Amino acid sequence: MKEKIYLLPGLMTDERLWERLIPFLEDEYELIHLPIPLTDDFDIATKQLESVIKDEKINLLGFSLGAYVGIHFTIKNPNRVNRLFLVAGTPSKMKEEEIEKRKQTLKQMNNMDFKGLSRHKVISLLEESNKNDEELISIVKNMFSDLGQEVYNVQMNSTFKRKALHNELISLDIPIKFFYSTEDRLFTHKSLDNFTSEHKHITKVSRIGTSHMIPLEVPEKLSFEIREWMK
Repeated sequence: MKEKIYLLPGLMTDERLWERLIPFLEDEYELIHLPIPLTDDFDIATKQLESVIKDEKINLLGFSLGAYVGIHFTIKNPNRVNRLFLVAGTPSKMKEEEIEKRKQTLKQMNNMDFKGLSRHKVISLLEESNKNDEELISIVKNMFSDLGQEVYNVQMNSTFKRKALHNELISLDIPIKFFYSTEDRLFTHKSLDNFTSEHKHITKVSRIGTSHMIPLEVPEKLSFEIREWMK
């Protein structure tokens, strides 16, 4: 029987986030997509995940906002998680200036009759080498549009309510791995300063580049890091 890995997506992403990663891992592992619960309250989200996840103990991977949700779930359920993998996500709270910026974006999106992301905006989120990948551009654009305004509002509001969870993460007694791009503008790099070499259960792995959408942009490299984590 294949070992299972549960996958939590990020802001305005769904199971399509994993479609380029799955071919690299499906022969070895059973990959189970977990949608982020539709609530801006992390305690409620955790309760909903507790009822959805039937396995007693899981391997949990979260991407971006899903990484934070995964951290919150693990802290509340330390005996239900074998190991935790955080892709392009940290346990940090959002800075006040970033909250203000996002509130303005949220307002604009709602005032403009929610049209989703422009092609130009999608391309700005991608690694230079992927800016001509039409299939990739479509996946990111369509996920955002299909999930729609209600999901966008709830998920954006949840980001304003993040609390710093570094100490709680340090106190967990399980293997934890961070994987991120060195120039990712959406990743809080300073957050990792909280984790030093004395925290033996926490591994930090970076790749050179700007990519935030790591599961879609560098799936082969991510699959290698997942295998290492699963060992």
